[in-house]
Amino acid sequence: MFVSFTLTVPALAEKLVDPATVAPEYRDAAEKRRAEQIRQRDCAHKADVEKVMPRERTAFLLQCLETDAATK
Repeated sequence: MFVSFTLTVPALAEKLVDPATVAPEYRDAAEKRRAEQIRQRDCAHKADVEKVMPRERTAFLLQCLETDAATK
């Protein structure tokens, strides 16, 4: 029963970094991290919309991030 309960608990997602809450010397890194998190979240949303199969999701996300980086 314990195993079935742990499998049904949703995984905790990583929160978006807020550059305003970090020390000024780390603000640039926090802004870059936040931009990366937003790109990852957008690609995950695209995968959800296109109903990508779980076994193909990693490849889809990597390809999405690569094309996003190439366009910028």
